[in-house]
Amino acid sequence: MNEIPTIEPRRKGRSGTQAMLIPSRQMIEEQIRLAPEGVLTETGVLRRRLAAQYGADACCPVTVQRHLRAIAELSFGAVEKGEPVSVVSPYWRMVDPASLLAKRLAGGPAFIRERLAAEYRER
Repeated sequence: MNEIPTIEPRRKGRSGTQAMLIPSRQMIEEQIRLAPEGVLTETGVLRRRLAAQYGADACCPVTVQRHLRAIAELSFGAVEKGEPVSVVSPYWRMVDPASLLAKRLAGGPAFIRERLAAEYRER
């Protein structure tokens, strides 16, 4: 990866700071593609993996959610236009269909459940 990660100091508690990774969309997409097919991997796991990979204490949840929304928009739009599911970023592996985030994403909870179930059957 040619990208230099952005890590910013952030206050943590009264007397300390932590290194907060501000991930790029590319970083999120790479993690999504590494997630096993047909298995839900929580976004918290994705954030912890990214933080560890780049030597940060934490990964910005707001930025991750913002990028997930953009990725979902692009991926769902491509699938709707007839692109094979195998060529889009499988964001459904990272979003719990019962979460509030799933309701805000393109395709919504029903699409996420459908894709997870289809991948699980194909394994």
